[in-house]
Amino acid sequence: MEIKEIKPINFLCFRTETTISELGKYIGGVAKDLFREAVKHDLSVTGPVQWHYFGFMGDVQKPFTLEIALPVGEVLPEYDGVFHFKRTEPFKCLSVVHEGSWSEMGQSYGKLMQFIAENKLQPVAVNREVYMNADFNYPEANVTEIQVGIA
Repeated sequence: MEIKEIKPINFLCFRTETTISELGKYIGGVAKDLFREAVKHDLSVTGPVQWHYFGFMGDVQKPFTLEIALPVGEVLPEYDGVFHFKRTEPFKCLSVVHEGSWSEMGQSYGKLMQFIAENKLQPVAVNREVYMNADFNYPEANVTEIQVGIA
């Protein structure tokens, strides 16, 4: 576990309001579409796909904003497409690498939340998951960095 600050990043992203129970419908397809759009506009892809959660505080019934984001080399100011561009601000977070199935990520989140409580840190209702390796055929090979935003 590590406290760190992520430097600003440019993203091409898909944005929606959703709930935890609806997340499955966004796995796979949206990321492929983001890559296609990046290639179409001759953008350099600068990192792995990330999922950003805004306003999720543990209530699985409550809607929150989800962004599926692809790091890219530049923001296109004149872009008029189905996705959005953004450049993030620095992001202070508590980070841990989760290896294995996403169905077990709750355990890693639990450890993060326990560390936050024990160390009197203040979460900011922004979390990121960086999919360093996403293996749909062998989920035990998944490698995901979980970043929980803190003040």
